[in-house]
Amino acid sequence: MFNVLKNACRVEALQLSQMERVEKALVLYMVVSWRIARLMRVGRTCPELDASLFLAADEIHGAHVLCKKARPKKPPTLNQMIRMVGSLGGFLGRKSDGEPGAKTLWIGMQRVMDAVITIQILRDGYDTSGNEMI
Repeated sequence: MFNVLKNACRVEALQLSQMERVEKALVLYMVVSWRIARLMRVGRTCPELDASLFLAADEIHGAHVLCKKARPKKPPTLNQMIRMVGSLGGFLGRKSDGEPGAKTLWIGMQRVMDAVITIQILRDGYDTSGNEMI
């Protein structure tokens, strides 16, 4: 978790002037780091678990959209989703590569979250100011 916090979130690079801001940033980044580390660990120990136990439906949908893959008829496994998200972060998936690491999952999840926001805006039919879209 601290590897993700330091290297992926780059907490040391934050230059916040007030302690209150540093605390708020750390709280947010620790949650993100914990989630990435948890996905990595559980994905390696229990790869056949249903991905919907760890990822929201919009996150699964967003990853499929970005990878240009059709939505599967049965729920994807955690390993399938981790590899898909990892591929969005630069993971190549060759035989000798092993499983995606923290950095590729971090980058991939950033892209997935961008897709999630887009999916939600399109589904709700509203622009960011709350006005109904035409």
